[in-house]
Amino acid sequence: MTRYRPTFVEIDLDAVAHNVRLLRPAGAELMAVVKADGYGHGDAEIAGAALDAGASGLGVALVEEGLRLRERGIDAPILVLAEFPPGSEKEALERGLTPTVYTDEGLAGVAEAAQALGRPVGVHLKVDTGMHRVGLWPPEGAPAFARRILEAGLELEGLWTHFADSERDEAGTLEQLARFRATAEALAEARIAPAVLHAANSGATIRFPQTHLEMVRPGAAVYGVDPGGGLAEPFGVRPALSWRTAVTMVKRLPAGERVSYGGRYALERDATIATVPVGYDDGYPRQLEGKADVLIGGRRHPVAGTITMDQILVDCGDASVAPGDEVVLIGAQGDERISVEELAERAGTIARQVTTGIGQRVPREYVGEEGRPR
Repeated sequence: MTRYRPTFVEIDLDAVAHNVRLLRPAGAELMAVVKADGYGHGDAEIAGAALDAGASGLGVALVEEGLRLRERGIDAPILVLAEFPPGSEKEALERGLTPTVYTDEGLAGVAEAAQALGRPVGVHLKVDTGMHRVGLWPPEGAPAFARRILEAGLELEGLWTHFADSERDEAGTLEQLARFRATAEALAEARIAPAVLHAANSGATIRFPQTHLEMVRPGAAVYGVDPGGGLAEPFGVRPALSWRTAVTMVKRLPAGERVSYGGRYALERDATIATVPVGYDDGYPRQLEGKADVLIGGRRHPVAGTITMDQILVDCGDASVAPGDEVVLIGAQGDERISVEELAERAGTIARQVTTGIGQRVPREYVGEEGRPR
């Protein structure tokens, strides 16, 4: 799409490649989670960079996300991290998506579709070890469920679980890991051996080497986004996303003038006010009113007043600002940086919601030598 508005997101695929190499443990594989359009970074582009850097597979939340990757030419293994919805099984299997199963209904749907296709199908069994979102519960039922998988003519490729708070809760994470290991041992005693055990999300990949098993499954850290607990920066992952735009209008206003909807921001002195073409419909959180800064000319300037659908106003004080000057919403300019984590904290949310919330009307532009759009 032709870009006329100066607002865009820049994605550094070299940073993604760096992060994948850093996160992949010695002796284990890495599945890059690219759900939610690659956490707002672009699913196929991130997938290409991650695979080029050594990821052996991809994880998505929805069948539709997996099909989109296939349409974009991604032929790597893709695990759907929840059960296929009824009616989707045949198309998903035809396109080579790997199913997760944990209910008898989900298993039956996959088995019926596999039989109709007349070819072997491998599945991953998810067990609930304490997250209590989805997964087989209690995990002690795994041997019996695994036997039903095999009796249905399917192959058990993987066994996995998900940690509830690996970023902060060491005791809880290790308790979940112990429960998962006990489940794998119970399968082994029943002479059922999944080829791949995987449990580690970003936090566990960084904090707990004992969780690495045969494969790790990071999401946020692949993008250089902190998964929580301030883990990302000390570990060395690099942010891949920056959000940039430009000043479109400048006004010099006298003290006492009120700006934006509601007039809640009153100038205490004469000031230069810059109009910036980005708003809440682009995903810039409306909750940032009175809380956020942007970078112009290498300096921080506060967002002035209500954040509107398409524009924000910035109080530049006495700084020299002109239309066309670069504005950084997320990223670095000169010696200053606004991180996605800072923006999220000021908005009262998490970094992942900020990146996934950047709207599709904000173009993504890709830079970097190692990863390449596919």
